[in-house]
This record gives sequence, C-alpha cells and structure tokens, in this order.
Amino acid sequence: MARRDPQTLDQLLPRVLARLAEQSGKGRALAPVWDATVGPHIARHSRPHSLERGTLVVTVASAEWAHTLSRQQSSLLEQLNSRLGAGSVSTLVFRLD
Repeated sequence: MARRDPQTLDQLLPRVLARLAEQSGKGRALAPVWDATVGPHIARHSRPHSLERGTLVVTVASAEWAHTLSRQQSSLLEQLNSRLGAGSVSTLVFRLD
C-alpha cells in the first residue's frame, strides 16, 4: 500500500472540524474555517450555527448580510469544500441571529 505524504495541521484540522460538526450537528465547530474562508469583516457579521446532511446554517446579523452572502453562495461553497473536503457542505442557509 502506497503511503501518502504527511499533511500539516492546517490541512487536517478543517476536515476534523467538519466531521465533528456533522456528527454533533453543531456548526460552531466550523467557526475557524468559516472565519478563514470569509475574512474578518464578514466573520464579524456571520457565524456557522449547525451542519446537518451537508446543509450549513449560518446566522447573520441582518437581512442585508443574508442577501449579500446568498449572492456569494457558490463561491463560498467552493472555498469551504476546498478546506473541509469535497462535498462536506452542499447548501448554505442564512438566517437572522
């Protein structure tokens, strides 16, 4: 059996957090990954809340943030899945905090 190259903690941690979030249903475990994906400005106005069957529910500070992030959904999904592993998040749902 061929061995894979060792992975860094930065590569492994997001995937471990995704598994924990999926198993517990609590998306808050994904906060570090969300923050790294969206950047500090958006992270101040949004937080991952739950993850079930590939649907990540994100709480947002206002309807404007929900609208803004909805328009960026495909890009956010691509970025999240590149960090968490393909297919980890299939849908984003934004709801007011």
